[in-house]
Amino acid sequence: MREEKPKIPSQDSKKVKNGWFWPAIYTGVALLFVGMVWGYSAMTGKDEVAISDVAKIDQPNKDVTVETNAEKETLKYPFHEDQLDQVAILQEFYDPTADEATREKALLVFKQMYVTSKGLALSMDGQPFEVVVAMSGTVEEVIVDSFKGNEIKVKHADGKTTVYASLTGVLVKEGDKVQQGQVLATATQNEWNPQAGVHLQFEVYEEGVAVNPHDFLAF
Repeated sequence: MREEKPKIPSQDSKKVKNGWFWPAIYTGVALLFVGMVWGYSAMTGKDEVAISDVAKIDQPNKDVTVETNAEKETLKYPFHEDQLDQVAILQEFYDPTADEATREKALLVFKQMYVTSKGLALSMDGQPFEVVVAMSGTVEEVIVDSFKGNEIKVKHADGKTTVYASLTGVLVKEGDKVQQGQVLATATQNEWNPQAGVHLQFEVYEEGVAVNPHDFLAF
């Protein structure tokens, strides 16, 4: 009886078995690496979004804030409030429904003609004084006029427009954003209304129509 020799695996079979092992390892490592990269990217993306959201919260739109605050403001005096006791109204706003004395005080005489006042002529003992903006807004126009005195128009968030005339030493220009109480210029005298001496001509408009400043301010 012939003795059978044990079978020894051939080199070819070893190659076949080993041929599946290393590719599987490489594939597993590659998948693991890709998973780690994907997970890191996802986490980083979330962090960036969160940081972006925080940045938006920490840095609100300042223009919107200022505009909102401006809409809540009420009209104030066009001079420093601690000078209220020194102010005299030389000429009134012309209101056809007012009493006769008030209507007469609202008439200006120019070249032997009567002109009605669209605002208030304010004086402080004939002395120059600082003119301040009555409410925050945007300088709509600056008019240089040596005859009437310089004039500033300011547009406000609530739709009003305030006008400051008989000015010198103007400190603002068209397009400037101004805050309530900010100094605009200095009151002076002019040739248009010489009887008033040094004064401020202050006017308030709603939708382009002059309205009585007394409706908003307790002079």
